[in-house]
Amino acid sequence: MLLQGIFPAVTTPFYADGAVYYKKIEHNIDRYSRTPVAGMVVLGSTGEAVMLSDEERREVLRVTAEVASPEKVLIAGTGAESMRETLRLTEYAATLKYDVALVRTPHFYRPQMKPEALLAFYRTIADSSPLPVLLYTVPPFTAYDLPLEVIVALAEHPNIIGIKESSGNVEKVAAMVAATRHIQHTATVTEVQQAVTARMLSAPAGEGHDGQLVSVGQLNQAGGDVAVATRPGIKTRKKEVGFQVLVGAAHTLLDSLLAGASGGVLGFAAPSPTICFEIHAAFRDNDVDLARSKQAALAPATKRVVSELGIPAIKYAMDLNGYYGGLPRLPLLPLTAAQKAEIEAHMTHFRQ
Repeated sequence: MLLQGIFPAVTTPFYADGAVYYKKIEHNIDRYSRTPVAGMVVLGSTGEAVMLSDEERREVLRVTAEVASPEKVLIAGTGAESMRETLRLTEYAATLKYDVALVRTPHFYRPQMKPEALLAFYRTIADSSPLPVLLYTVPPFTAYDLPLEVIVALAEHPNIIGIKESSGNVEKVAAMVAATRHIQHTATVTEVQQAVTARMLSAPAGEGHDGQLVSVGQLNQAGGDVAVATRPGIKTRKKEVGFQVLVGAAHTLLDSLLAGASGGVLGFAAPSPTICFEIHAAFRDNDVDLARSKQAALAPATKRVVSELGIPAIKYAMDLNGYYGGLPRLPLLPLTAAQKAEIEAHMTHFRQ
């Protein structure tokens, strides 16, 4: 699976009483589908996944998959503290035709999370996962940073295609890219080098398309033997891609791209996907000066909104930009009036 470009870290909306507001998920996903982002990440840290029950996580995945445009890559956050729970949710995401499983590092028993434990955890998941696996290290939340040597060792696994690196450490990004440069995966892409998703290829049940039959495993490049119909007329080609590094800090996006990252999974892209896309697009067009100017304008807002005030601020910024943010789920607290005013000032230049 090709992972290039900007992926908003999608939030989970709630009613005032804390119940999941599924209709607002539909609204947000429909809007993201109309933007130039490469795809969406569901049930990541910004999605308050750790606040949700298993039933809620499954329903969030289902609603999102039903609404998302088929050309958008869907990445499901399926990580849990145990291998078994991670695989259960990953298998469910595969039935919904998600493209990639994002698996965060287990961290509760941190003293025992030695390299050998993480290697066993991820390799066992990757061996059995019906979806390609994206490693996820997010030390600001887990207080655990996946060591470089473990990342490099895991990158050798054929079903581990990349990492979401959320430490904000550009030097580590450069080191990962350099140490995994020899690794190559084959991805199916369109004629214009865009990702081909499982939902693009698989025909909805009952439509009676006359396309050829391929396996779900072939679509996800991870093995499998369940045949589904494919839409005729989609022309594809193969592309060799390396171990793909997606970063999670918007204020280091350009420097990370220059260091070899392929894109970003960004909390700031939840309220403002366009500016994040523009930085990546300018970089891809070799207009580094333009990218740098946009990055400089973005940095103060993303540092305050995402890094310091976090999910409540991201959600309020979404409310300002026509998405539905709403309230976080306790114990996260809503913003004060002064904090809201501050967010409004930061977001003035990023309305859309």
